[in-house]
Amino acid sequence: MFDAIARLFSRPDTASTGLEPRLAVAALLVHLAAVDGVVKPEERQALRAALQDSYELSADEVDHLIAEATHHESQSVDFYRFTSALSALDSDARIEIVRMMWQVVFADHRNHELEDNMVWRIAELIGVSARDRTTLRARMARG
Repeated sequence: MFDAIARLFSRPDTASTGLEPRLAVAALLVHLAAVDGVVKPEERQALRAALQDSYELSADEVDHLIAEATHHESQSVDFYRFTSALSALDSDARIEIVRMMWQVVFADHRNHELEDNMVWRIAELIGVSARDRTTLRARMARG
């Protein structure tokens, strides 16, 4: 009985969310590109480039991943479903995710406060330190 109660109140693990890490990353990047209300062509291209380079995907594979990520992102009410799939990754992989996020943010050479806030929140949720996040931000802002 106690096990049943514990399962009722426990958070689902990554396996039960059904999201592989690259789909979770893609969904976060899709949301990030749109968080300021406008998805600019530069942001769309940066999103594609980040996924293609980081995961060594073909153009068709990136298109499919973005379409699937867009669907999952539109169905989500918070970031937990995505960040829970990422928090178990090693430190280098989590830092790379934050780098990809900054790549999308600075694609249009602007850093909207909503974008900045989203990167900060995701970095915190996946266990990337404020120092690493800030260092990456400065590096990506310089281009």
